[in-house]
Amino acid sequence: MKKLSILSVLLVSLIMVNCGSSSSTSSSSNVPPPNVTVNNAPTSNTTTTTTTVEAKDSDISDNLDLEAVSSVFGESKDLEDFEKRLNDPKAQISNLDLNKDGQVDYLRVVSKDNGDEKIVTIQAVIGKDQYQDVATIDVKKENNTVQVIGDPNIYGPDYYIYPAFVATPLILDWFWGPMFTPWISPFYWGFFPPFFHPWRPFPPYIYHNNVNIHINNNNIYHHSNFNNHNHNLQHNNLSRNDHFKSHPTESFQHRNNGMYNKHTLDMNRGATFTRSNFGGFHGGMGGGFHGGFRR
Repeated sequence: MKKLSILSVLLVSLIMVNCGSSSSTSSSSNVPPPNVTVNNAPTSNTTTTTTTVEAKDSDISDNLDLEAVSSVFGESKDLEDFEKRLNDPKAQISNLDLNKDGQVDYLRVVSKDNGDEKIVTIQAVIGKDQYQDVATIDVKKENNTVQVIGDPNIYGPDYYIYPAFVATPLILDWFWGPMFTPWISPFYWGFFPPFFHPWRPFPPYIYHNNVNIHINNNNIYHHSNFNNHNHNLQHNNLSRNDHFKSHPTESFQHRNNGMYNKHTLDMNRGATFTRSNFGGFHGGMGGGFHGGFRR
């Protein structure tokens, strides 16, 4: 009997050990292996971190390269041609989808004649009678100087590019010639030119790889945070801000807390310096340096 009791105790102990081992194995099988994302898994610290990194590494301002816009401007014969080039489905100069409908927004061009100064505004068509300024090109007759200004809601304040064209663009001769008339795009929501077939936006890194081939590397694109034309574009009565009036939390400062403008954002993300010359940036950095941003 004593031997039987001892055997019974041993048998019970062995069963309990096996049960514990099975329970542990079952719990481990519900944990996904490292670096594997499980769609139906509960939110974890790892998932949150990944999402944060993606949000930080991608910004609305990444979806329209103003050096590409400057380059296309210098290759256009007039503003009608410029608008067509901006929206060419083959070139895909823009990657902007501000209204988030899954299609790149049509960019219309409107202009204002101030005599020896022409103001050209690029606007995204985002809905019925809804437009959003994307960038403004200020052209002065004196020395044929061109200033490209990113909209503050998209690029932050004081984001300027001064292209130095390898040859005087035809569009500048058109501005000061007898054939010039201000261009106000006839196109609007629901009525686009026959050539325009909207495309789905790409991830920004693919967009930048694609758009690089449309940037004339013989030009120089000076970046600065100084308005060399000293013109207050806020008085431009063609300006529209419909998107960010409705979505104020999507403005640059809300998206990028602590960043002055796209210059500082790109620097913070490790932008490289090629092609462009950068002159005298001070906004939020406390100093100046030279070079230019390419991601």
